[in-house]
Amino acid sequence: MRHERGRAAVRDTGGDTSGEGGDAPAVLLRGVGKTYGKGVAEVHALRGVDLEIRRGEFVVLLGPSGSGKTTLLNVIGGIEPASFGDVTAGGRDISALGEDARTAYRRDVVGFVFQFFNLVPSLTALENVRLVAELTGRGDRERSAAALESVGLAERGAHFPAQLSGGEQQRVAIARAIAKEPELLLCDEPTGALDLETGRGVLRVLQDLNRQGRTILAVTHNEAIAAVAHRVVRMRSGRVTEVTTTAEPATADEVTW
Repeated sequence: MRHERGRAAVRDTGGDTSGEGGDAPAVLLRGVGKTYGKGVAEVHALRGVDLEIRRGEFVVLLGPSGSGKTTLLNVIGGIEPASFGDVTAGGRDISALGEDARTAYRRDVVGFVFQFFNLVPSLTALENVRLVAELTGRGDRERSAAALESVGLAERGAHFPAQLSGGEQQRVAIARAIAKEPELLLCDEPTGALDLETGRGVLRVLQDLNRQGRTILAVTHNEAIAAVAHRVVRMRSGRVTEVTTTAEPATADEVTW
């Protein structure tokens, strides 16, 4: 169990909170659905999802396998289009984008962190970061080195993935995602392949990035990780079932599972 320190979770009222000072939300979904297949093989992965993510928030999307949370992350990230409904990110109507425009959106706006690190084994940590930065046109060495430094790996840039621990590899993956300075950082089970202490280290990095102003949405089935979020969105059977706000999020070191 996690240490509470008197923090409280309150149910979100679901009202229109478009950010302080009238700023547009980082993400806004209205009536979003995703359907696969047809006829008797039809699967409703998302069923009329309404969700708002404010700029600078750390939001955890929580639910069991098959609840639709990864599908929702993929729709927000432009990996696949919604079947119906409206998806807006940073003022852009993502639901109206064609394939080429969605590719540009993924390249320029979104950073992805996955459960498995997907590093190129023949490239050093720094080269792995620079590879993605170069593909986005933001590949200067200083930016990539700064991204590694921000995740605590300034001295490990010349090491290959096989010479790094699992936690270090995940931090390289995070550095790779933020080197292009994305508006949104989307994480799919970022601690799923890690032990407790290593997972805490990754959560610590994500919290540090969030304190610097980055908007983070993390998908997990691990209930304990919800403690670090500003808000927790619970899903089941393709629907958002509850949204709760945490008055005082836990630190990474307080989380246990």
